[in-house]
Amino acid sequence: MVSNPWPPSTGRITDTFIIMREAVLIVEEDQTVRHTLARALSGWGCPPLETATAADAIKSFDSERPAVVLLDMNLSGGSSCEVLREIKARRPDALVILLTDGVRTEEIMTALRSGASDFIRKPVDLEELEVRIRHAVETTDAPKDAAPAHRARAVKFGFEQIVGRSPAMQEMLRLARKVAESEVSSVLLQGESGTGKDLVAKAIHCATKRADHAFVAINCAALPPALIETELFGHEKGAFTDAKARKEGLLEQANGGTIFLDEISELDINLQAKLLRVLEEGCYRRVGGLKDVTFTARVLAASNRDLRAESAAGRFRPDLYYRLAVIQIDIPRLAERGGDVRLLAEHFVARIGRRDIRGLSPEAVCAFESYDWPGNVRELRNVVERALILEDGDLITTRYLTPEIVPNSEGGHPGRARASVLDDEATVSLPEDGVSLDEVETTLLRQALARSGGNQTHAAELLGMSRDKFRYRMKKLNNSPPHRRGPSERAH
Repeated sequence: MVSNPWPPSTGRITDTFIIMREAVLIVEEDQTVRHTLARALSGWGCPPLETATAADAIKSFDSERPAVVLLDMNLSGGSSCEVLREIKARRPDALVILLTDGVRTEEIMTALRSGASDFIRKPVDLEELEVRIRHAVETTDAPKDAAPAHRARAVKFGFEQIVGRSPAMQEMLRLARKVAESEVSSVLLQGESGTGKDLVAKAIHCATKRADHAFVAINCAALPPALIETELFGHEKGAFTDAKARKEGLLEQANGGTIFLDEISELDINLQAKLLRVLEEGCYRRVGGLKDVTFTARVLAASNRDLRAESAAGRFRPDLYYRLAVIQIDIPRLAERGGDVRLLAEHFVARIGRRDIRGLSPEAVCAFESYDWPGNVRELRNVVERALILEDGDLITTRYLTPEIVPNSEGGHPGRARASVLDDEATVSLPEDGVSLDEVETTLLRQALARSGGNQTHAAELLGMSRDKFRYRMKKLNNSPPHRRGPSERAH
């Protein structure tokens, strides 16, 4: 399941959604990473500024006044902290999102206490980055009227944008819509990795009266316990060393809207108890705080594990499980969704494809629908994207699909195995009233060319001939006068 798209990731996130028109400064030594981020930002309507050194970063910040800074924590000479200090000294309200890779938790904590707004781990998930940037800007812009932006999200990410017509998906969506219409305070989404739990969470949010308020997401598996607590609950000034100002937690930022706790099974057992108190009492305290903070957001929690089994095994608090699972929505595996596989594949081709590729070959459709897709929709999208990069013709064929999807026991190229001999039970038969051999040859040549996506070498292999022989026959065909095609030929 996927939205239209939500976002379709890898730099093609925005069609009509965030058009911030505000510059984002990228401070990153790795040129590949820097260019990838720049392309994504351009697609979101954010003019990118690229720098690779601390000195250039400060110069760009001073001259361009970017809305957000993406700062690599591993700059040479340990200059990342210097860049952060210089930026915050020049503009205390500057938004700095850290790009971390192998950085120790203590260093991240120090940077956050020094004024960094957020952090995201490498390799960067562009969908998550887009959400972090947008959330940082929206939070800083408050109390400006954010309702138009949230209404735009509702249009882009609503239930009507979710791709799926199978009975399993329709039943899941029916339940999700009923949940959205209700006032239930907490919902549990369960499903394997890659099934699209985050998309359902966003659709639920967009279909409620809370759509004019924030949707705040946090991946519980991505943060160590020491960071999750301050991220969720925030902290008071002086709560610990370098806590120079009070910081709102994500729970507070989500008030009135929705907070999405992804991979909640990874939440530390002690924090589970604190989260339970929030759900039971509707309040909490910031780290180092003495006063209760009211909590009014709806909680959507997701897990790729069976939380009932996890709680029975002592790895998850049973009381928290029952409190979260007021309503439980199970997201079906892609393999359980029948014709949705082809529907999704064609959707991805249309959304992320090249203009010269118009769809899937019949063999590719057959291979897709026969495969079990253990990685679910995420795996399907990656497979389609890889094929779009490698294909030479105007169709996605089996030529560049992985051996897992198109097994080939003979050791040749996946999808190229074919029968070399037609026996007495051949599927090709001579009509009683005869047929023109030239027309049969013409039809087969055209079919082979279409099936190979226009690749003459592959088309020749399908017909058991050399490329030169194929080209000779095609040239002969093109030089011959056109003939009237029958219904069977037009079908191809």
